[in-house]
Amino acid sequence: MAEVKILHKSSDDLLTIGELAERCGVATSAIRYYEAEKLLASSRTSGNQRRFKRETIRRVAFIQIGQNLGRTLDEIRAAMLQLPQNRTPTKADWTVVAQQWRPRIEERIEHLQQLHKKLDGCIACGCLSMENCHLYNPEDKAYLLGPGSHISDF
Repeated sequence: MAEVKILHKSSDDLLTIGELAERCGVATSAIRYYEAEKLLASSRTSGNQRRFKRETIRRVAFIQIGQNLGRTLDEIRAAMLQLPQNRTPTKADWTVVAQQWRPRIEERIEHLQQLHKKLDGCIACGCLSMENCHLYNPEDKAYLLGPGSHISDF
């Protein structure tokens, strides 16, 4: 995916890194980082300037959506390997990835709903007790050992 090709002439179908960054609403440093992480590929001019295919706009959007959904770059990379290299990802391509990502999103929703329920109880209580508060000190088992540090990494 990170194959570098040398271009001998410019093309209207190619974007500079600045054009790509502007179209996607990200910094050029983000584009360089995504390329270094093998999430994007560019070709090079004879002057060694990066050029990106217009389809890269969708790939950057894909990365941004994945990050907004809490996915790591490794997870996004794995999903992008399923996408076609020679064409813009389609709605059908996205549907396959979305189905794979949906269970984790549903888990996050469930977690937030449980947190919301606990928040309502906490507002009514207002105790912030180390022993009882599920928000301030969720599932703390170490308090049974008494005050102070009891777990050592050494």
